[in-house]
Amino acid sequence: MKKLIAIVLLGGLMGCQQAKIAYVDYPELLDGYQRKKDVEAKYQLQAEEFARKRDSISQAFQLQAQEVQAKSSRMSQQAAQEEANTLQQRAQFLGQQLQQEEAQMQRMGQMQSDSIRTTVEATIAEYAKKNGYTYILASGEGSSVLYGADAQNITSEIMEILNAEYKQ
Repeated sequence: MKKLIAIVLLGGLMGCQQAKIAYVDYPELLDGYQRKKDVEAKYQLQAEEFARKRDSISQAFQLQAQEVQAKSSRMSQQAAQEEANTLQQRAQFLGQQLQQEEAQMQRMGQMQSDSIRTTVEATIAEYAKKNGYTYILASGEGSSVLYGADAQNITSEIMEILNAEYKQ
């Protein structure tokens, strides 16, 4: 009976302990994370390079199509049809090649975004453990934190840690 009373008292005391709660402004945190900025800048350069490549291929193909069209008036109907079929196959091949390249670029971008999110969440969890937080909530669009006192906002501390780790 004494053991049962001790367990109930201990449980009651533990239940009285106050949870230590903080929050981060998640959009602000990500906007201030240098690694994210670098990844976005690199992705933007790749997207611009891809657009230039796509435009160049498109212009070259248009010239080729115009040449085939000009030549087809001097060809037999069968030869003109064969040229048109060849041109159409080339257009399909180029379109598929560009789609695959763009999809690969998007997959890599998504993998990098996922890696950033994983790093941010792991850093927040480690910070919480080191500093005795029971919960760290995220504020920002789509979050459930409607209000947080400025004293519980640890966004800048987490951002400093993330950027310091990224520099290394």
